[in-house]
Amino acid sequence: MCRARPGLFFAAILSPSLIGGDMEKLAYILWRPEGVSETTFRQRLTGVVQQKLVDAGVLSVQVNVVDDAVRPADKTRQVNSTPAADGMAFVWVRSALESSRVERILLESCRGVAGYLVTESEPIVNTKHLSESGQRTPGYSQVVFLQKPPRLTYEGWLDYWLKQHTRIAVETQSNFRYVQNVIVRAVTTAAPAWDAIVEECFPAEAMTNPMAFFDAKDDEEKFRKNQQAMIESCMKFIDFDKLNVIPMSEYQIKKR
Repeated sequence: MCRARPGLFFAAILSPSLIGGDMEKLAYILWRPEGVSETTFRQRLTGVVQQKLVDAGVLSVQVNVVDDAVRPADKTRQVNSTPAADGMAFVWVRSALESSRVERILLESCRGVAGYLVTESEPIVNTKHLSESGQRTPGYSQVVFLQKPPRLTYEGWLDYWLKQHTRIAVETQSNFRYVQNVIVRAVTTAAPAWDAIVEECFPAEAMTNPMAFFDAKDDEEKFRKNQQAMIESCMKFIDFDKLNVIPMSEYQIKKR
């Protein structure tokens, strides 16, 4: 089970910008029911589910889902903890106390859900590949589930990731959206013990072309340099055998 992080938890209690303020962000891992196709699951999430959430008064909804559109990125998929996510729902609410109502709506169309209250940082805002509300964001979203390695303190892990690795990730990749969701606590029972969930949007060609992924089209030297810098940085705060990387399609349903 995901454990609350004391520093973040008390910051949430004391900060008017989080509790009692404008909004809080909930992140839900979604699992597709057996016998339901990926297409049907996507249609439910971006159709009846999102409408029920909007009708329930949530402030904003984003759905990410594994579907045929991201099949070319299968080689980039990494699963070390099962069951792997079939989708995500990112829901912005006035208060995390609304999580039970959100969970009930999601469970109507999902085999199971695991929800977390998160703090959000968005180093790269998508301004290049926009879509209409409810439509698929161009390219694809790489959703990454992180655990802190035992060799690091929690404070040291956060410090390196947020302060040092962020710059490297921005400089060496072609991501046009980058969101860091640090988990404060679980809002559902028996949620997997992840410490953070990352959302990174890339252009479609990055699904099959590593040089495009590392922002080095037709430049072998830049590709090798960027790839090596990214790998070396990731090794400092990630255990690769505890990492899940899932390519998904992103749908901004109701924007903030």
